[in-house]
Amino acid sequence: MPSRMVKMLWAGRLSYGAGLQLQKTLVQRHRERNLYDTPNSLILLEHKPVYTVGIRNKGYTDEDENRLRSFGADFYRTNRGGLVTFHGPGQLVAYPIIDLKEFKTNVRCYVSSIEKMIIRLCAEFGLKGGTSPDTGVWIDDRKVCAIGIHASKYVTSHGLALNCNVDLRWFEHIVPCGIEDKSVTSLSKELFADLRVEDAIPVLKRAFADEFQCEVVDMSTEETSEAMKECREAAKVAAVLAAS
Repeated sequence: MPSRMVKMLWAGRLSYGAGLQLQKTLVQRHRERNLYDTPNSLILLEHKPVYTVGIRNKGYTDEDENRLRSFGADFYRTNRGGLVTFHGPGQLVAYPIIDLKEFKTNVRCYVSSIEKMIIRLCAEFGLKGGTSPDTGVWIDDRKVCAIGIHASKYVTSHGLALNCNVDLRWFEHIVPCGIEDKSVTSLSKELFADLRVEDAIPVLKRAFADEFQCEVVDMSTEETSEAMKECREAAKVAAVLAAS
């Protein structure tokens, strides 16, 4: 059995802001390692509709932001890698909060491992995923999984977004990940069947454990409640500071 353990937290459907705060909460646990037996975590969730841009935002203006918000989605500028993308219902988002030193890897190899993990997941559903010079996982020239990560002092945040049965029309308002000549797809579209986030979770869990050579266990109800409580309290503090 692998010596490394990662605790998986299913957070349900959250706003993007709440998801960011949950990541910050668990990243902070790495700064206070003596308080937790196993700080390495894997957050799984769906987001309410949101467009996000990464550090290579290509000058997204306030006008661009307002245009995207007009479709009924939130908009966030983030510190992850990558360009603009969409997150929403029907998309399985995974945020690994892990210490790369413990996994004896670096950022480039870590991103490659995420791609291999999703290719493994696609194979379990009978689909041939692959990579390209552009980060992510593709089925032919159609992107099925976007990847954008951040790492600080070896601790990761952000992660991947796997299209399960997401409404692909949301992507028509952007050039996903800044790639002009390729399209976006979903597992459901490729399989000609309705494949839900709930269907993909156990497969992703196994693929993550295999690729990262670790044991993935569900976070206990108590641990989940505590993490969500810390997240809510931190969000309240942030709101007060923003209003002052």
